[in-house]
Amino acid sequence: MKAIIPVAGIGTRLRPHTHTQAKVLLQVAGKEILGHILDELVELGIDSVTFIVGYMGDRIRQYVDSTYRIKATYVNQEETKGLGHAIWLAKDRHLDDDEVLIILGDTIFKADFASIFNKRESYIGVKEVSDPRRFGIVELEKGIVRRVVEKPEQPKTNLAIVGIYMIRNPKLLFQSLDEIVAKNITTKGEYQLTDALQLMLEKGEKMKTFLIDGWYDCGKPETLLQTNRELLTLKFASVAQEHNKFKGSIINSPVSIAPTARIENSIVGPYVTVAEGAVIQTSIVTNAIISEDAMVENIIIENSIISDNAKAIGHLYTLNVGDSSEINFA
Repeated sequence: MKAIIPVAGIGTRLRPHTHTQAKVLLQVAGKEILGHILDELVELGIDSVTFIVGYMGDRIRQYVDSTYRIKATYVNQEETKGLGHAIWLAKDRHLDDDEVLIILGDTIFKADFASIFNKRESYIGVKEVSDPRRFGIVELEKGIVRRVVEKPEQPKTNLAIVGIYMIRNPKLLFQSLDEIVAKNITTKGEYQLTDALQLMLEKGEKMKTFLIDGWYDCGKPETLLQTNRELLTLKFASVAQEHNKFKGSIINSPVSIAPTARIENSIVGPYVTVAEGAVIQTSIVTNAIISEDAMVENIIIENSIISDNAKAIGHLYTLNVGDSSEINFA
């Protein structure tokens, strides 16, 4: 089976971190976002992936080619005209496939793919959400998808499309994408994959849904940190962590600390990712992501992301404070 992964997004909501790094290469729970996704695909036996690249596509290509032994091809999306447009660009590589798996490159997932493999129908991954207006949603009738709508003002269901699609009829998919591009059918100014899926339904394609167990958003700093927290908790729920190598420091699990990271005279964790080459000295760090070759020194930080090669350096104070005094460093 082959897969298509769109990774051309700029990641404006994750600035300033995405000024100098591709969104899908940001660290979370000890690995790049894209790495979590590719690990799942390799485990599923998928060894051929088309990446739709754009912003910092050269870095994505370098990362994939140097880290994974998969057959990777790259298609450049020069203008970000929507998810439907991104998938449409992969037409020449997948038009004659019997099936294709489409997965968004900025959302980490945990799903039971065995439940939909070897089935005849197309499947859309969904999850119940509290505010479906923010997502594409599906409407069902007796377990069959009857309608898909992109970010409706008045949604009729709370089943959000999470960005995982098992398409059993790629030829019809690309015919539908051809149609929305040729007729300039857009929603909110972009060519939407949901509009192409709706055309497929209208032409008789049978689709069902499958529930996603774990859906971890990485679109904003706060959700990236929440995903880091949840994945570290899952990863080390039944595994005792030992960090005896960091003498003079206290490590509170769960954490992910790269082999080349250096920690001295500090308290680190819980819920901290420390990437390769990062240095933490005389600091307290909780609920944070410290990226490659970053430095944290003489500071207390939490709920924070420190990007590659960045420095966060504070001050230590010696105080002699008398009764009824108040000191405020704000």
